[in-house]
Amino acid sequence: MRECGVLMPVSSLPGPYGIGSFGKQAYAFVDFLAQAGQQIWQILPLSPTGYGDSPYQSCSAFAINPYFIDLDTLREEGLLEKEEYGTIDWGESPEAVDYGALYEGRFTVLRQAYARFQAWLPDDYYTFCFWNEDWLEDYALYMTAKGLNKMKAYPEWPAPLRTRQPQALEQLRAEHAEELGFWRFLQYQGYRQWMALKAYANDKGVQILGDIPIYVAADSADAWAGGKLFQVDEEGKLTRVAGCPPDYFSEDGQLWGNPLYDWPQHKASGYAWWIRRVEHALTMYDRLRIDHFRAFDTYYAIPAGRENARVGDWEYGPGMDLFRALEAKLGKLPIVAEDLGDLFDSVRVLLKESGYPGMKVMQFAFGGTPENEYLPHNHIPNCVVYPGTHDNTTLRDWLKNGDPKELARAKNYLGLNAMEGSVRGFLRGVLSSCANLAVIPMADWLELGAEGRINTPGTGMGNWTWRAKEDAFAPALAQRIRRTCARYGRCAPLPEPEEARPVVPVKKSAQKEEPAETAAKAPAAQTAEAAQKAAAKAEKE
Repeated sequence: MRECGVLMPVSSLPGPYGIGSFGKQAYAFVDFLAQAGQQIWQILPLSPTGYGDSPYQSCSAFAINPYFIDLDTLREEGLLEKEEYGTIDWGESPEAVDYGALYEGRFTVLRQAYARFQAWLPDDYYTFCFWNEDWLEDYALYMTAKGLNKMKAYPEWPAPLRTRQPQALEQLRAEHAEELGFWRFLQYQGYRQWMALKAYANDKGVQILGDIPIYVAADSADAWAGGKLFQVDEEGKLTRVAGCPPDYFSEDGQLWGNPLYDWPQHKASGYAWWIRRVEHALTMYDRLRIDHFRAFDTYYAIPAGRENARVGDWEYGPGMDLFRALEAKLGKLPIVAEDLGDLFDSVRVLLKESGYPGMKVMQFAFGGTPENEYLPHNHIPNCVVYPGTHDNTTLRDWLKNGDPKELARAKNYLGLNAMEGSVRGFLRGVLSSCANLAVIPMADWLELGAEGRINTPGTGMGNWTWRAKEDAFAPALAQRIRRTCARYGRCAPLPEPEEARPVVPVKKSAQKEEPAETAAKAPAAQTAEAAQKAAAKAEKE
């Protein structure tokens, strides 16, 4: 079945407290998606943001970003008072996330909520902690130790904590139990609110397409607890890090700095860590996009300490061995493979063997020959087509500032014209693809310029800040989206309006019509005459 969806980060939702949340604006957005006939809401990773405010550089592969916890919901549950958070300065503009302001104000408010929460711990809190202990305990220990060490990266901690010596961990548990509880509390609240929102979306016919980065961050609970699962030396220091070589995104390549997996160690464990990670993700999402899928086939390894990604080596990943292990444990996986970039033929073989749909980004379609795989006539049904992703600029900005030759080809290929509008014409091309699923970034439906861009790869700052305006998701826009998607068989059309009853003409009598005044008086005159006759009859009797 052909489907359609919208790419919209939770952080980009409107709302009064500095960043999108799991609150009423998120529920309103689900309603908007349902009205627009969309079956898929694609989001970015829900994990806490890290270096450069990126959700792809998180301190945990399992945790939820505490910034997404809705403060109004906590107030409704008796854990906050409105004056404790309603007057805080969450940033200069409601249309941009100010991560500095969030860092300064959010945790103070959440600690106030935790202070009240401790008075009575509900049963489902203990249940949550029990079922998530395999990652939650390490996350709470890591965040507590990081706070005690002035937020330094864990390689800079004292050796006993850095190397996870049992005595040091037990001391941390004994002396900082309340702080450990605070970090567990944040995850409990975040998961409760998210799972309620997901259930609401599912009830409305909207599935969640989640996103996980292939790698964990260098400074993360996962790397701290993972040890030999990563490429490290005898002292636990990284030997090589992740990235990708120069491409159309960056002349220097992309130096991500993430730890690289020691795949033989993972294989020896039966890929237990990956099974746990994917199983966890599929409790949170209905479908799962895995970022940088190509690294499961071949990955780019950069010596630790380099300033850019120009120098590195290609190494082999686990290939189908990993996915066979995953599917043997979890069944057929609803995975979307992010297969962008310059690919080796072996990556294409892996994608085909896995059976997972890859991605087609049409902003990349017009820079080569008619054989370009991103051109719609080269698409296959088993793929997901996008005009652009979170790493591209918006369509309006691309159509204004893109390469002139590519723009000319796009105009000719798609028949772009002023009457229809170039953005809408381009989206027509996306939706008419044979791809089973078409996903449009919300900023492109809103026809925003560069201000709606989410991320610029290769730049460390100024990303992940875009937020929609409060009134952006209007009913008229929902109707237009639905009409457009229905035209290409991607959703049910809008219900037809009820037809008005036909007016049956009244046949005029041949008798001469009485004047309106006479006709109006006739009933009253007849009534008076009848009353007189009745009175006369009564007198005779």
